[in-house]
This record gives sequence, C-alpha cells and structure tokens, in this order.
Amino acid sequence: MARVGGRNAAFAWVVGVGCLAILGVLAALALPLIPASMTWFGTTVDTAQGTSQTAPTSAPVAAGEEGALPTECPALYDEALWATMRFTRGAVLTPSKDAPVTTATALVSALSPDVQLTCFWHADAGTVSTTLATVPPDAGAIAAASLPGSGFTCESVDERTRCTRTDGDLTETIEAGGGLWLSTSESAWHPAGYVSRTGDRIWG
Repeated sequence: MARVGGRNAAFAWVVGVGCLAILGVLAALALPLIPASMTWFGTTVDTAQGTSQTAPTSAPVAAGEEGALPTECPALYDEALWATMRFTRGAVLTPSKDAPVTTATALVSALSPDVQLTCFWHADAGTVSTTLATVPPDAGAIAAASLPGSGFTCESVDERTRCTRTDGDLTETIEAGGGLWLSTSESAWHPAGYVSRTGDRIWG
C-alpha cells in the first residue's frame, strides 16, 4: 500500500509521547486538589442544609407555653414575611437582647420586660425593631391604662392588649397578654401586615 505523502511516523510517535507526558503531569498536579475539593463540596452541602433548617415554619407559638418562645429571629415571621424582610433592598438583620425600642420609657421601667429576643432590621427604606419579652400577667391592663396619655390608642385583640402610636414616619406598637410582650418600632419602613403577622406568630 502506498504511504500517504507528508506523514512522518517518527514525528507522530514523538508528539504522542509528548502528549502522554503532559497528561501525566496534569494528573499529578490535580491529585492533591481532590481532597480539598471534596472538603469544599461537603462544607457547601452542610451549610445549605443548616440554612434550610433555620427557615421559619408557619405554626404559631402559643402564648404562655413553656419553652415555646422563639430564640431566633426567623421564628417571629411566617415564610412570606421573612422573605419580604430579607429581600428588601439593603436589609440587614441584627439580633440581640437589647431593651425595646419605644418612646414609652415609663411603661418599660414599670414593667421591666425580661427580653427574650430583639430583632433590629435596617434597610434603605428605614428601620424596624421588634422585641419579644416576658412581663407580669397584668401588663396588658397596665398598658391600656397608662399609654393613652402618651398618644397611644389601645384596643383589645383576642386575649391581649394592643396599643399603637403614629408620629410622622414613626409607628410604635406595644402588645401584651398572657405574660408576654411584643413591641415594634417602624421608622419610615412599614412592611405590610407586619404587626398583625408577628403577633399571630406569638399568640396564634
């Protein structure tokens, strides 16, 4: 059979051996990276699972149920409200056990709320701060008697008292009942249904 013109067997062998050598070098360089890659993959999966476990559920927390009070901010929100808060432009959540943000300082001093959780949100739209605390059982009656003199309007909502005050861009709400306190201060940022939806998470 006639040889195809321009093909050199020796040159082809040299090129083939060279390619195999390059592949061998690349494989040797890649081997040390395999354990690190597996570690990164495992960490990523664990982080994703941990994030999904902290997502809030839709079940409310029963007032006065021992051990049932939320210990983390996501538990104060239903799924839709949690998404609204998180994905608002510039939103940053700072959890703490700081005292309630409110102008009703005299009531706070009188009741001395035992703060369980304060969730402070800052976003481009403004700020929202919510505090969950335990208070004496008669806190609702005390709030209804004292807060109207400070510009609050109080009403009975199921088994708790809700007092609200609006001054320009600031809206304050204080709810008390069943030994629980839930107060919210909204400055310029007013998420739809925020007060009623967080209240429903605590009192059902």
